[in-house]
Amino acid sequence: MTDSRREDSLFEAPPMGEQERMVEAILFATADPVTIREMIGRMPHGCEPEQALAHLRKRYEGRGVQVQRVGDAWAIRTAPDLGFLMQKETVEMRKLSRAAIETLAIVAYHQPVTRAEIEEIRGVSVSRGTIDQLIEMEWIRFGRRKMTPGRPVTFVVTDTFLDHFGLETARDLPGLKELRSAGLLENRLPPGEAAPATDDEEKDAAQPPLFEED
Repeated sequence: MTDSRREDSLFEAPPMGEQERMVEAILFATADPVTIREMIGRMPHGCEPEQALAHLRKRYEGRGVQVQRVGDAWAIRTAPDLGFLMQKETVEMRKLSRAAIETLAIVAYHQPVTRAEIEEIRGVSVSRGTIDQLIEMEWIRFGRRKMTPGRPVTFVVTDTFLDHFGLETARDLPGLKELRSAGLLENRLPPGEAAPATDDEEKDAAQPPLFEED
């Protein structure tokens, strides 16, 4: 009987408070965002990291760091209102050419988008070097091929891009109206794409610009 209880205990998940501590340790020790699947693989059998994350996220509300979603993964990051403390790191980040900034912005707002569509929006051709640079920086990646003649590849932004700018999803980007007013985007849209709602643009325009020109 005793042996049976001992064997059962091996498959019993730790208390939720202990699971919360485990998730906290994983996020602190890992520089890159961690998915739920990866947490399940690291934690004891029967753990529920998703539930532990919800508790942990609530506990960090209002603190200097927060538990933040990055795409399909999670990370502990500096609170957005304290970003000015990281000004030195921001200034030292790798500079992008205007072409790269425009290309990155178009991918972020119109993903999945093909190279031809990027060129249509910019009004000029996109060099292979610009695309390669953004892929090398792991800010964009190849998406699914479009079901159109030639089946061209598409480009989408990565979780690395979202993490760098403190975004949960691409929907959290500043408004298109703001980027157009800064001259980063042309007023044209890809064929068949409707213009975004004006109310949303006005709301988003109050946010600080995401990209800086050289």
